[in-house]
Amino acid sequence: MRPNATLLNTMDNAVPAAAATDRPVPNDAHLPVDLRTPLRPDAFTLSEEEKIAGIADHFREIMMLLGLDLDDDSLNGTPRRVAKMYVQEWFRGLNPVYQPDVKLFDNRYQYHQMLVERDITLFSCCEHHFVPIIGKAHVAYLPGEHVVGLSKLNRVVQYYARRPQVQERLTRQIAEELKNTLHTNDVAVLIEADHLCVMSRGVNDTSSGTLTAEYGGAFDRDQTLRTEFLRLIGK
Repeated sequence: MRPNATLLNTMDNAVPAAAATDRPVPNDAHLPVDLRTPLRPDAFTLSEEEKIAGIADHFREIMMLLGLDLDDDSLNGTPRRVAKMYVQEWFRGLNPVYQPDVKLFDNRYQYHQMLVERDITLFSCCEHHFVPIIGKAHVAYLPGEHVVGLSKLNRVVQYYARRPQVQERLTRQIAEELKNTLHTNDVAVLIEADHLCVMSRGVNDTSSGTLTAEYGGAFDRDQTLRTEFLRLIGK
């Protein structure tokens, strides 16, 4: 018999708001070493505004080297716009102060079948060429004594996506974070994405896509469960 499933597809895909400044700053120390995003020890010495100012200066130099006229009113604000986009949007997942505060709730309904949230919008950035990765993530878990607020699944995906990434690492980071948060290994993550480094440069292939998956616990052991997960997300 196929396991029952609750399909949960919320619209709350926004990156979480900044946490209070006095919140303890976590990091990726709970992840296996090979899954930690490569960061220098002094990665958070500068404030966000200091980073924006420094990146804007450097990006202005890039634009000048390209021969662009920064006195033009369409271009003169671009260095700071790009810097703010990098620090406050594209790469905010580098700063652990934005790590989502995931709250668990008692599973008082005693729901122990597969819970799936599919089609989570995913925006990331290729760390090799710094161009976008655009796709969707699908996650599932088998609840135990606790369940998680639905939007928190989206927030975990967005937190790890908003970094320079490779898709394989991103898939496993999300899975490991969910295992750690939910206190269960019964987690599945599948990401399907388009990479602009493939589409807009190099081979210029606009028809191919990349799928990666990570299965833990029962999803790894039970082919029937894994097949049902894939069926529910349309794969």
